[in-house]
Amino acid sequence: MSYADTLMAKDEQILYRGRQHWLAPVSDSLRPIVLVLAGLVVMFVVASLKWTGTAWQIGFGLGALLLVIGLIWIGIVYLTWRSEEYLITTRRVLKVEGVLDKKSGDSSLDKINDAVLKQGLLARMLHYGDLEILTANDDAIDRYEMLAHVVDFKKAMLNAKNQLEDGYRGVSSTPAAPASAAPSAGAARPSGSDDVTATLAKLADLRDKGAITPADYEAKKAELLGRL
Repeated sequence: MSYADTLMAKDEQILYRGRQHWLAPVSDSLRPIVLVLAGLVVMFVVASLKWTGTAWQIGFGLGALLLVIGLIWIGIVYLTWRSEEYLITTRRVLKVEGVLDKKSGDSSLDKINDAVLKQGLLARMLHYGDLEILTANDDAIDRYEMLAHVVDFKKAMLNAKNQLEDGYRGVSSTPAAPASAAPSAGAARPSGSDDVTATLAKLADLRDKGAITPADYEAKKAELLGRL
């Protein structure tokens, strides 16, 4: 189980897992790669010139130091890339990063208005791109850079958002219990109250599953109880 799995709320399910494209760590490793090459060059020059004594120790030690620093740097970049996860759940879009110290940030699906996809020619050929998630005010709340299979990620996110909104609409369109005739004195309690109770139970179940918010539940509850 990954760290992201431990962040899931009750009844929340992961619909899609993504990560940055493999070019992302390659791009971040350009400087450490230069260090590795510089270390190899220094060591090669020292060996070619056949230095001895202190000169050899200094030259070879410098080359080895550059080589080791570059390799460690590349390892850190790789581990950082492997530890990042981009997830779409039934409630939100979640980004998790960090090797030892974990950091997570999420955007609720119901607050997302759209996502701006940016892809150059090379990005389209290698199936990656940048994705900016926008709110209803067209403000970017997060940006995912060099995301692998970014088109599939965007489709999955919008599909999850539509499914969540369909759940909201399904609750709001629940037919009201038919009004019963006013009972005469001593008559039994109308069956409409039983319908309201059943509807409230369904609403509470949807609230517990995260399909509707507590505020939606309370508003619908007040409306139904007002009809009794």
